[in-house]
Parts: sequence; C-alpha cells; structure tokens
Amino acid sequence: MSSPKILALDCSTEYCSVALQFGNVVSAKDERAGQRHSEILLPMIDVVLAQASTSLKNLDAIAFGAGPGSFTGLRIACGVSQGLAFGAGLPVIAIPTLLALAQTMKDDRVLTVLDARMGEIYLAAYERIASEWRLTIAPCLCKPKTAPMLPDGTWAGVGSGFATYDDALALRYGKQLGSVDSKGYPHATQIAQLAAERMSEAVYAEKALPLYIRDKVAFTESERGAMK
Repeated sequence: MSSPKILALDCSTEYCSVALQFGNVVSAKDERAGQRHSEILLPMIDVVLAQASTSLKNLDAIAFGAGPGSFTGLRIACGVSQGLAFGAGLPVIAIPTLLALAQTMKDDRVLTVLDARMGEIYLAAYERIASEWRLTIAPCLCKPKTAPMLPDGTWAGVGSGFATYDDALALRYGKQLGSVDSKGYPHATQIAQLAAERMSEAVYAEKALPLYIRDKVAFTESERGAMK
C-alpha cells in the first residue's frame, strides 16, 4: 500500500511551516513569521505543491497543528486547512502540536513544553513504545513551578518553555531531565509524518477544530494580580 499524500501546515508558534508528504518524499518550507502567518502561509503552500509538480486534488488529506499554541495561529491553520479541504474535497487531520514537538526528538521519553505567556506553559509528556507514541501526561496549561510530575526515569525536554523557564523546570524535575532542546518547535514535517499514521482520524473539514486549552487570552488588571 502506498504512503498517503498529505499537505501539512503549522502556525502554532512564531514559526510558520508547510510540508508535503508525497510518496516517500517530504518537501518542506518554514519561516520565522512573527505575526505574519496569514500573509505567508498560502504562498508557502503554493511553493511546496509546485516543487512536487502536483495539486491539492491529487492529495489524500490535509493536516494541521491543532494546538495548543498561539490562538491566532491555530485559527489561521485550522481555517486555511478547512478552506482548502472544502475546495478540493479532502478530509482533515488535526494533530496535537505537542505531539508533533515530541516527534522532532529521537528520544523515546519526551517532555514537551511551550511558552504559553502570562507566566504559564503548555505541557505534555509522551513515551514511544514500539514506534507509537503513548500519552503519559495529557496536554495542559500550568505554571512551571506546579507542573505535573513525571513518572520515574530520565526524560528529554523540548520546546520554548525551557528557554523561558529553564530554572523553574530544572528545579521541578531535577535529575529526571536529560538532554533539553529549548529551540525546538512544532513543524509541519512531523505533522505530516504523524498524519500519515492517523488517516483513520481524518474528518470532514467542518469537524476539524483547534485545541486551545486556555479559555481566555486577555485578563483584567485584578485578574493578573491574582495570578502572581
């Protein structure tokens, strides 16, 4: 059975990435976008499709980084995926961004941490068993000093949360933390890889939804004070 042909995209962080898994070949493009995801995403998609000399109608699915992550970025990724899928008659696969982050690592036990701003982090832990990821700590929003504890053993860390809250996370997890990649971020390449293994989770475009976790993006002054 041939590998599914999948267009994947991610806008969950300050980076914008697009990848096309076409047969055994994966072509990808990424850029540190800042707040320009909506400007550069579609042109990037055009580039990777042109590089493979193909079009959306020849694909099997569209996948996107569903979150957690930037609210605006998640909406952009979901909306573009839905729009392209509607037009081409394709299903959509929503891939958790923290799982995609774990996929960037060669280690089998990975703690993924993204900076969620406002003194908080998005965190999840995964363990790879027989080439499949098993969820150890479900994606959550928390403060670094009260992050969920890990099962016994050594874990690799990855994500921007380690760059922002390195001291607090080191204090929280101590010697359980092995190697740490504080510059790692979710990428469309890994989203495409994971989507190819999860074709059974594909849904109609209108049913594909982001995973926000945090309910509010803005707080009053009194609420901010209560969080300290």
